[in-house]
Amino acid sequence: MTRRQIDRRQFVREGSAMMAAAAAAGSAVGAEAAEADPKKIVNYNPKMHYRRLGKTDLMLSEVSLGGHFKNRGGGRYWDTFANDEVPEDVAGNRTDVISACIDVGINYLDITTAAECLLYGVALKGRREKMLVGADDHRLGPRNRANCNVEALTHNIDECLRRLQTDYLDVWRVQADMGGGNTDADVEIMIETFQKAHQAGKVRHFGISSHSRPWAQHVVEKYAEVEMFIFPCTAKTKEKDKPPTKDNVEGDDPAHSVFEALRKQDVGLVTIKPYSGGSLFKSGGNFPVMGSGSKEENDLARLTLQCILTNDVITAAVPGLTTPYEVENAARASYTRVLGMTPREKEWLARVTDERWEQLPEEYHWLRDWEVV
Repeated sequence: MTRRQIDRRQFVREGSAMMAAAAAAGSAVGAEAAEADPKKIVNYNPKMHYRRLGKTDLMLSEVSLGGHFKNRGGGRYWDTFANDEVPEDVAGNRTDVISACIDVGINYLDITTAAECLLYGVALKGRREKMLVGADDHRLGPRNRANCNVEALTHNIDECLRRLQTDYLDVWRVQADMGGGNTDADVEIMIETFQKAHQAGKVRHFGISSHSRPWAQHVVEKYAEVEMFIFPCTAKTKEKDKPPTKDNVEGDDPAHSVFEALRKQDVGLVTIKPYSGGSLFKSGGNFPVMGSGSKEENDLARLTLQCILTNDVITAAVPGLTTPYEVENAARASYTRVLGMTPREKEWLARVTDERWEQLPEEYHWLRDWEVV
């Protein structure tokens, strides 16, 4: 066994011990409840705000990086590369974006495809320690029932590691069936796979993503092994049974909220689709997007992230970012969040969000299930 392997396994064991100690002490629930030594925050920047990822005790930048981005045809993301070879222009773009993330204090990267593993493996080469990485390959995960066994899911993890050119994931954020079709037995196989991979030093923490609200709540409440969850939140998302506040729209539906389940179980939350898969914006554009974009869309992106982050259960929002300028603009959402929004900004954001919400393309109508959570 090499010294590197010993260090890696010690690193994982120490992380597990810290998690157990925090749980035994009844650590405070809430994304910003814990104060951490800046020296212990990966890629710390004093301008950025960091939040605790539930019982993992990892501190994430509240604005982080989603793996998706615009491709050459203006589409949402790259899904495959021939022969696992990353085109030079794509590698250059992702390297520049990761460099910008490091500069502004973003420290978490959320990956969901094999191609993303490949291209971020290139972009992170020589600086893996600057970024916490959560990853999974949707093609190899339990969305396909044929993969609901330990051998197949272990292969999923191994392929992510190979393509990322790393020997560990900070979070294996397995992608469950989007509609909530996985059974409890499937979840228990996911947990068993994680535990074995954790013991082998391959992964530090365990999370799940799904697009089904009832299923997410069931899993969070039943399985203490789940340390973080991933689901969509937009500027339209509001928490059930919450009174009106100056920062949020009115509460609705007295049923129990999944946010409350996350609080009680001390499960961290990373939210995706802040821009409704890009449909929040009018502009298209091809890869790579040139220039700094319009002031209106920059403001809309920044204020949308600020609105989402008024919910203290949320650890981080992870927009897809195509250019270094988009990274810098997203980071400003955190830098200036504590100043709040002006009444004019709130009115404008609500009006534009409502307009675009009514115009959601059919492929994103499912986001309306996440309006009251």
